[in-house]
Amino acid sequence: MSENLLEMRNITKEFSGVYALKDVNLSVSEGEIHALVGENGAGKSTLMNVLSGVYPYGSYSGDIVYADEVCKFNTIKQSEGKGIVIIHQELALIPYLSIGENMFLGNERGSYFNIDWNATNAEALTFLHRVGLQEPPQTLIKDIGVGKQQLVEIAKSLAKKVGLLILDEPTASLNETDSEQLLELLIELRRVGVTSIIISHKLNEVAYVADKITVIRDGTVITTLDKKADSFDESVIIHAMVGRDLSDRFPARTPKIGGTALEVKNWNVDHPLYDGRKVCDNININVRKGEVVGVSGLMGAGRTELAMSIFGKSYGANIRGQLFLDGKEVTLNSVQDAIDNKLAYVTEDRKGNGLVLMNPISTNTTLAKMDKVSRHGVIDEDAEIQIAEKYRKDLHTKSNSVSQLVGSLSGGNQQKVLLAKWMFADPDVLILDEPTRGIDVGAKYEIYTIINRLVAEGKSVLMISSELPEILGMCDRIYVMNEGRIVAEMPKEEASQHSIMSAILQSEKIEK
Repeated sequence: MSENLLEMRNITKEFSGVYALKDVNLSVSEGEIHALVGENGAGKSTLMNVLSGVYPYGSYSGDIVYADEVCKFNTIKQSEGKGIVIIHQELALIPYLSIGENMFLGNERGSYFNIDWNATNAEALTFLHRVGLQEPPQTLIKDIGVGKQQLVEIAKSLAKKVGLLILDEPTASLNETDSEQLLELLIELRRVGVTSIIISHKLNEVAYVADKITVIRDGTVITTLDKKADSFDESVIIHAMVGRDLSDRFPARTPKIGGTALEVKNWNVDHPLYDGRKVCDNININVRKGEVVGVSGLMGAGRTELAMSIFGKSYGANIRGQLFLDGKEVTLNSVQDAIDNKLAYVTEDRKGNGLVLMNPISTNTTLAKMDKVSRHGVIDEDAEIQIAEKYRKDLHTKSNSVSQLVGSLSGGNQQKVLLAKWMFADPDVLILDEPTRGIDVGAKYEIYTIINRLVAEGKSVLMISSELPEILGMCDRIYVMNEGRIVAEMPKEEASQHSIMSAILQSEKIEK
């Protein structure tokens, strides 16, 4: 019997004649946590989709050997039947169903026409306790945060008698506290015999939790590092990922800061569904020309709600307060009003709200300002293609052409298209909400370079990020937000991870 629980041998996968994977070999021992790292588009998710049956047998070449058995999966259900469960970055939960209903969807307790709800909720409670989630199984998914939703997905996998758990960017949407809890859970699951494969761009988390790290670049395996014998230093991993040293994670910038571009005074926003519940409580902030201002805080602090309410009241109810652009008070009652007043918002949800995945790069690029490429309501497609091509070259977007569908691009390249869309709108103020979420270290550096270029041109950036190193590395000034309020403001020179977290914790003590 092999000591490896999983062996993927000479896996090759093509899309339209382009290799996504080429002779990839991966071995995973039973009871280990094995990390896959690499730049966006390297082939990590494609390899896991082959393993889990998303790409059926016959659409790739090579062999999958799991528990000493050659497997030819044609569906996800077949791989789950063997105990292989994949949790994708975009969680597959239905918001208006309960936790228990989601956990056993397609795996119901009772008969197809007569579900045993007592058994469903009792079993759900057992698995929820195993992952440390103290929520009633009857709770609707929409009423719990992303961190808890991630735990529901893991509990759901345990209910399927998982032997090999695959997690694709499991902490991309989580704050540091939730991320730490999730990593500790993976370690606990390892103790009880669950093997895990984790795909992540957060190298510090990978180095902490993984027993082995396999680096994939351009569809091929570059190296596999073993914690017992090799260094897990980030510089070593990065060099293997990008093929070069990346001496500085954040490009240098000498700020040239001018007058105030955006000012928000006494800004209050109520929850759109719950009367009287504030999500933004008397907010006062400003951003100057040529400045990158960060907004830091834990998940649920109200950062995205603040950004969207400023951007044409696209979130919230009973919004009140004053908004000034370039010293002039404005009322922005719609997204179109915001765009017309040269304000842009780059959403954290590029796939759901930022891009039209089934459309090509060209149409996505001009989407926010179509009047610039149209006349009498008719789009000049040649002009649209020329503009998209210009941004593709300027931002180094990797694609076959601007006719390529955005949904087929890697996460980092999708993010560049989203930035191009708003750069084409020619805003004076850009609100960037988690601009590097789910993209690799090399692509992050390119995004940072674009941000620096924009502020060097005199534009202003308000940047929301859950990654404290990113906030500290990119921002000239930082606001700290907690429970809908601004609890601290600090210049870059005074800011640190400790000072930011201290401001959050101190505000919670005052609140209590």
